Amino acid sequence: MTIIIQILGVAIGFGFLVFIHELGHFLAARACKVRILTFAFGFGPDLIKYTYKNTKYCIKAIPFGGFVSMAGENPEEATGAEGEYLSLEWYKKVFISFTGPFSNYILAVFLFVFVFNIWGVTTISKTSLIGSVIKNKPAAQAGLLSGDRIKSIDGVEVNTWSEMTENLKNKADKRAIFVIERGTYTFDATLAVDKNPATGTGVIGIAPFIEKSKAGFFESVYLGIKAPLSQTFMTVEYLFVKLISFEKPDISGPIGIMQLMGDATKSGMADYLKFLAVISVALGMFNLFPIPMVDGGMIVLFVIEGIIRKRISTKVVQVYNTIGLVFVLGIFIFATYSDFLRLGIGKLFGK
Repeated sequence: MTIIIQILGVAIGFGFLVFIHELGHFLAARACKVRILTFAFGFGPDLIKYTYKNTKYCIKAIPFGGFVSMAGENPEEATGAEGEYLSLEWYKKVFISFTGPFSNYILAVFLFVFVFNIWGVTTISKTSLIGSVIKNKPAAQAGLLSGDRIKSIDGVEVNTWSEMTENLKNKADKRAIFVIERGTYTFDATLAVDKNPATGTGVIGIAPFIEKSKAGFFESVYLGIKAPLSQTFMTVEYLFVKLISFEKPDISGPIGIMQLMGDATKSGMADYLKFLAVISVALGMFNLFPIPMVDGGMIVLFVIEGIIRKRISTKVVQVYNTIGLVFVLGIFIFATYSDFLRLGIGKLFGK
């Protein structure tokens, strides 16, 4: 039964996030008087369909997302007629492209506000207090427990979680001596530090202590707006640092995200909704990146169209989208490979 609930949670969650994204495009296209051919929830064969004013509305068999089909959005089929997407003024096309990712941000704000107001605010403790211990990992094997506090590692004092992780960073595949505080006494524990297969950093299989506090409505609204913005800035900063350092970023692909969403489903409604909010931000942010084919890349193309005051030819759009498709597929393959490494599947291939 639990597995069924997790599968439903993943399917409905992904479907809902993509549907909201496409709903943003749909409403903007309607406002710009673009002819909508199809507005669908899900993929595959139609389960329910209804045609109204030459637009087909349908619910499909596979609830993973949805799509909006607009007249003239395919460069090969665009004729330049009125009501076609590619025939619009450049700023209207920017507006339609932007509303999809923006809808994901709006959804994230509502979800965060709802969770904070109903269940309170959870924050990671800044101390080196252990919140949970993962089975069969070095910390569990050494007898460490939730509630223990790490005082030092190899003689170096640690007072915060960040100091502890920084100390472990270069200790992968090495042994380290930990001084642990448990209640009123301390003891030493020698651990064989594991290596995170995705990042190469040292880990011992522990999670930080989580603190929870109540939040009123206005504080929830403030935090609900702040959370997506903070997530965006931190992610962009992280990717920028990795890029200029020529280092491989640690990112999750579809397999990793589905696994985490399944775990969130099992953890309860608060964790599930909060995770949906986080993924909604990630979906909106990725689609705003200036990558050809995704919304951000199309916005760049249409802004250039406005600067040069000339409609970009369908041939250029085709080539641009092809480049984007190759790039997006590359990201997808890299992220999926990272998921395999994180799950330990790489060991099957002798790595």
